Amino acid sequence: MRRSPVPRFGRAPASALAAACLVGLLSATPPAGPASAASVPVVAAENTATVFYHTKTKNWSAHNLHYAPDGGAWTAVPGVAMEAACTDWVKKTVALGSAEGLQATFNNGAGTWDNNGGQNYDLGTGTITVRDGVVAHSDPCAGDPGGPAGPGNQATVYYSTAALGWTSANLHYAPAGGAWTTVPGIGMEAACTGWWKRTVDLGAATAMSAVFNNGNGVWDNNNGANYAVSAGTTTVKDRVVTGGAANPCAAEVPDTRAPSVPTGVTANADGTSVVLTWEPSTDDRGVTGYQVTRTGGTGGTTVTDVRSTVLSDTDLAENTAYTYTVRALDAAGNVSADSAPARATTGTAPPAPDPGRPLGTDPRKDPIYFVLTARFNDGDPSNNRGGSQHTKSGNAANGDPMFRGDFKGLVNKLDYIKGLGFSAVWITPVVLNRSDYDYHGYHGYDFYRVDARLESAGASYQDLINAAHAKGMKIYQDVVYNHSSRWGAKGLFTPKTYGVRDSQWSWYYDEPNSSFEYDGLTVEPKSGKSYYNGDLWSTAEPTGNTCVGWGTPTPYTSPEGYRIYNCQWPNPTSGMFPKSLYHNCWIGNWEGEDSRSCWLHDDLADFDTESAPVQNYLIGAYDKYIDMGVDGFRVDTAVHIPRTTWNRRFLPAIQERVTQKFGAEAAKNFFVFGEVAAFVNDKWNRGSVNHSAQFYTWKERKEYASDDAAAALEMYADEQQRGPADQPTSDNAFLNGNSYHAPDRSRFSGMNVIDMRMHMTFGDAQNAFGNGKDSDDSYNDATYNVVYVDSHDYGPNKSSERYAGGTDAWAENMSLMWTFRGIPTLYYGSEIEFQKGRKIDCGPTCPLATTGRAYFGDHLAGDVKASGFSTVESASGAVAQTLAQPLVRHVQRLNQIRRAIPALQTGQYSTEGISGSMAYKRRYTSGTTDSFALVTVSGAATFTGVPNGTYTDAVTGDRRVVADGTLSVTAPGKGNLRVYVLNGPGRIGTAGPYLK
Repeated sequence: MRRSPVPRFGRAPASALAAACLVGLLSATPPAGPASAASVPVVAAENTATVFYHTKTKNWSAHNLHYAPDGGAWTAVPGVAMEAACTDWVKKTVALGSAEGLQATFNNGAGTWDNNGGQNYDLGTGTITVRDGVVAHSDPCAGDPGGPAGPGNQATVYYSTAALGWTSANLHYAPAGGAWTTVPGIGMEAACTGWWKRTVDLGAATAMSAVFNNGNGVWDNNNGANYAVSAGTTTVKDRVVTGGAANPCAAEVPDTRAPSVPTGVTANADGTSVVLTWEPSTDDRGVTGYQVTRTGGTGGTTVTDVRSTVLSDTDLAENTAYTYTVRALDAAGNVSADSAPARATTGTAPPAPDPGRPLGTDPRKDPIYFVLTARFNDGDPSNNRGGSQHTKSGNAANGDPMFRGDFKGLVNKLDYIKGLGFSAVWITPVVLNRSDYDYHGYHGYDFYRVDARLESAGASYQDLINAAHAKGMKIYQDVVYNHSSRWGAKGLFTPKTYGVRDSQWSWYYDEPNSSFEYDGLTVEPKSGKSYYNGDLWSTAEPTGNTCVGWGTPTPYTSPEGYRIYNCQWPNPTSGMFPKSLYHNCWIGNWEGEDSRSCWLHDDLADFDTESAPVQNYLIGAYDKYIDMGVDGFRVDTAVHIPRTTWNRRFLPAIQERVTQKFGAEAAKNFFVFGEVAAFVNDKWNRGSVNHSAQFYTWKERKEYASDDAAAALEMYADEQQRGPADQPTSDNAFLNGNSYHAPDRSRFSGMNVIDMRMHMTFGDAQNAFGNGKDSDDSYNDATYNVVYVDSHDYGPNKSSERYAGGTDAWAENMSLMWTFRGIPTLYYGSEIEFQKGRKIDCGPTCPLATTGRAYFGDHLAGDVKASGFSTVESASGAVAQTLAQPLVRHVQRLNQIRRAIPALQTGQYSTEGISGSMAYKRRYTSGTTDSFALVTVSGAATFTGVPNGTYTDAVTGDRRVVADGTLSVTAPGKGNLRVYVLNGPGRIGTAGPYLK
């Protein structure tokens, strides 16, 4: 589960809660302005759009606008001629009638088109600029609208966007005592590298208040304080205002040097798509983008502007030859010469990938590697998205968008994971998310749709599943049944909030666009955002509204002074969510019944999981992913749903679907493991059985009411009254002496769990081992427990930092996890102690690069090929250095040893007759397989009463003949271990930094 580090508010009035929740959670920083109550803007009788088009980099002799008002017909080709506006700009004003925007393309009248890479430009009303593929809202040729005629004071403002990455800038200002300009203000002129300039008339005033924006809803208002700018020359850089400043561009020689010509241009066809790549160009001041020109087919010549060195050109004609050239651009508008041409011929449109089928083997054989997909490895930069918090978080300054990794990047590095020895990959949720900071996947919006920010041409979710299976690797999908995003669940219920595009709120509420569907990836052209919200709000009260006081102003204002209205922000106590589908309360007691029936956080709208429509929605959604062939589900926030609901509805539905699609054996091994979070060192979580991990591994012991909600309350009260002493016990994880016995799974619920108690105490391996042993009789079968040291949420002892106990301690923890009962699991990067000691998650209050969720792909750069599990055939570049790290070598060999000894995978264990701090015996017997192993981690041990025979250590190859039932082992050293196997295969693997 991912909880944002934003304060959670209690059971306050809806208006107060709305005011509180707006702090820091809006989609962009607002402009400054008066704090009067909002009013609904007057809608003009006829809309117009004035479209400015940048000419410098295209160097066309003529410019035409070919357009269609929303819902209307296109102009005749080539469209209408545009007129000169100012240096490097042409413009055209068109009447739209009642339409709220237009589709547009541009051309030179001679067959060369700029159609936004085949997507067209989707433009709104008012003043709009299109410059090198970027749409913004400003007038690049505007005169000063603020000052009176005649002489007066002037202010020249230089604004630096070097750290922001903006491609345009507007100045929104008010002379002292005067009125603010109309949002978004007036366009600024490019002055020199990283600087924009504007001179304005102040009249009799000697100062002004100012804020800046990029024309697409991203603002810099000095953290809500506005900028105070005096007459004269002022610079504003990184929120520092310098009055009476020198011209920052005075010493800079005008940039007339074009970037170098792009080299290494290659075009590779894949069905009806072409992937074009090239080497980055160089420039004395920096390359800002590239223009790709395509010829061929029946579409004529097209020019596409891109910001990276890769272009995926899709939906082309079948069996058609295309030619591409690339030019590089800089900020001054200098353009390189054309690259050498690259050619590709498309084939036929590929069929959708065939569904996979789960590998269907015992999950205990498969150690797990856990990745945050969006932070692991970037295979396709074109689907990277920073979202509304990109600048505020500091990610923009690091060039590190929150959605950076993707399925293509994961497919490309499956051999790295296999080379480590892992045969299962746990990935974060794949469903379409929707929130301000949703890269982690736990804010589901459309549960039936894969998030487009993770997929690419040739690298869909189905492609990932199939690619993993082809390598003998499983995919465990993280799933969420407990909650949706704060914006509800598409197809079930999505709340409509009150909003108004007036002088205060137009920066936040995007103009509705009925032809646009949010998918997280596609930029809504009128707003310029992929995080568009125009479908989420309304000024008119929606049909069936249950929110109290719809749209009425409250006494509260936002930090910027803007009036807050009832029903302006989703929360559980306003009546905004129907009680038939969502719970309508805030959690008050994390170990109380309300923890299963109230909201955990304002980003997590709590489903009423006892409601049949909710159950059907979720079962139908996750059936889709079962059908794709995933191998199991990791269940987020499992403890926040009653066990009766799991046992009656969701778990049987999973089993039924897998059995129906793939058979009973596949269903038996479809691995479901739940997050039943308990952050205390208790066998039973503060004595509450309903909130303890092991509780969820059991079926119910009696019949409850037929109504699911009533049954949940009955079960809760009954089990709490029974308490820990009257819970079922099991010997499924334990040997009988030295003998393995068939486990009794008849009372198994269908859900295994993460071993929270071991996780909490892995600050010391000895404690984790002791606590594991102490709890194991209370699970249905602890050999299926998922065991990890740290994760995307916490480190040991509920630490908010990634584990930093040291390399030796890590090695010792790993040696225990890989040989003790349970399934060893490693959080991405821990094999090199990645981000050790760093705060795991601080939401958008700090850059991701400084956290435990940092981007890992830089450590994976280069090529890697695995010839088998734990065996790397070849590696080059940074990934080769990564693979040489001591813990990498340690985990590779641990995986080799575990994979070769069945007792370490599926065996039961005992500590009877054994001296030693971390020592145990394990055995697994089935058919002709009889695997018996004696293990000691770090310290010395003596094993008595064991079967006589020849034992061989899998680490050193040492052979011991036991004739009296006793085997003594000297201490191998911290992190090292000994695994003496009866009739064993001998030494497995080669000596490393710890296993030696």
